[in-house]
Amino acid sequence: MGEIKLQTVEKWFDDVQVIKGVDLDIQDGEFVVFVGPSGCGKSTLLRMIGGLEDISRGSLLIDGVDKSSDPPSKRGLSMVFQSYALYPHMSVRDNMGFSLKTAGAPKSEIDEKVGHAADVLKLGDYLDRRPKALSGGQRQRVAIGRSIVRDPTAFLFDEPLSNLDAALRVEMRYEIAKLHKSLGRTMIYVTHDQVEAMTLADRIVVLEFGTIAQVGSPRALYEKPANLFVAQFIGSPKMNVVDCSTANGAFQLPEGRGGPFSGDRPAVNVGIRPEHIEVGAPGSGMLDVTVDVLEYLGADTYLIVDGGASGQMTVRVDGDTNVKEGDRIGLIAPTERLHFFDASGQAI
Repeated sequence: MGEIKLQTVEKWFDDVQVIKGVDLDIQDGEFVVFVGPSGCGKSTLLRMIGGLEDISRGSLLIDGVDKSSDPPSKRGLSMVFQSYALYPHMSVRDNMGFSLKTAGAPKSEIDEKVGHAADVLKLGDYLDRRPKALSGGQRQRVAIGRSIVRDPTAFLFDEPLSNLDAALRVEMRYEIAKLHKSLGRTMIYVTHDQVEAMTLADRIVVLEFGTIAQVGSPRALYEKPANLFVAQFIGSPKMNVVDCSTANGAFQLPEGRGGPFSGDRPAVNVGIRPEHIEVGAPGSGMLDVTVDVLEYLGADTYLIVDGGASGQMTVRVDGDTNVKEGDRIGLIAPTERLHFFDASGQAI
């Protein structure tokens, strides 16, 4: 079992409150990702679950048992850090089995569990090597293997891929996703990279200044963000947000036309994702803009455009687009793809 429940959890450092009453239920076998900008409290919250930070107020329940005051060794959890923290003088085999050895486990049990973890992580050919003879991705797999041998209730990952290059991050995302499917254990994963969150999570927890801004599946957060913060944090490139006014069942842009609006309260912002905008001739859409910069990425090209009083926007088009810098174009946005937000930043 690996059910974890946070009940009105708070963290204070002297007079500074960094976690502000978090309530969260994590189901057994679920892959949950904490995501948010630097300083939002995601690593602190993970360390509170793992027992590396005290819980100032509130409760932590693991499989229905209050573990708020238990030391890390009594929580049945295993943590993987950004730093691999491997013993350089030990082989991969000894690094992975060290925690079992210090716990007094018999050699036969250690060999069996290390062998199983090595098979899962494809480390069988590296068991007699030392960390200095491994690549960054292999070292991270050894760190994960060290957690697997402990047979924990849940795995806690604190930005484990941050030290890897782009290609290795993609490879390790795949490895961690496969690991979750094969082990079926609860995993809580912290990252500032929303691409990692979108590709790995069953549910994403978006944190903003120590509070939960929204919890949901990657698709739910992408398609129905609860507020302006989530709307612009989830998605790459981020959502374009433009000032607007609403009246008589319609919205109006500062320098543009607009369209129908059926919200239950006035909107002050309208959002549209770069990939949901179509390019047309001037006068054909809700707004005419000038193309400032083209960012060619191969399959895609990002158009950075100047919308005058509506500000700078990003449009995602095919890589072989004929649009050039300096062109005047119209932006067409399907009504069903628009997101409206009120004066407090809440979605309408």
